[in-house]
Amino acid sequence: MRTDEFWQLIDAARAGGGGEPAAVAARAVALLAERDPEEILGYAHHQQRVLAASYQVDLWGAAYLINGGASDDGFEYFRGWLMTQGRAVFAGAVVDPDSLAELPQVRAAALSGEEFECEDMLAVPWEAYRKATAADLPADRDPVRAPDLNDFWDFDDEDEARRRLPKLAALFVEPPEE
Repeated sequence: MRTDEFWQLIDAARAGGGGEPAAVAARAVALLAERDPEEILGYAHHQQRVLAASYQVDLWGAAYLINGGASDDGFEYFRGWLMTQGRAVFAGAVVDPDSLAELPQVRAAALSGEEFECEDMLAVPWEAYRKATAADLPADRDPVRAPDLNDFWDFDDEDEARRRLPKLAALFVEPPEE
């Protein structure tokens, strides 16, 4: 599966339903399950590539600020949510995690405390493969390795958050008054 096909499937899953992340994941499973098992394997491999590309310390810091904390699993689930937002938002956040401050739902979360996670999106290829074949998704023949995060910073350090993610820090380090 090519990059465009991967994101087209996610866009098709996003169509309708108001963009609720769990609904996007469920529609992605249904759409992917209609495809050939080899395409489902391709989707799974591409998803691993997308997750590896987004395994970046400043994006983790953004997730930490937005969600009020982010464990290893929490960061995975945040990136699952980020996938449900589509290619442009995902790519923009990978290049500039601070760009997430421009999303209306993120701005609203500064006041509401809403958290953004979608574990279901990470399970799409496994669920689709099981639905299509009644078997478990085989192990990836060419696994993608996540890069090392050598530039970790203390996400609770407000000055560092302001330096690295100024727009998000303006929203979440000192949240706006209601």
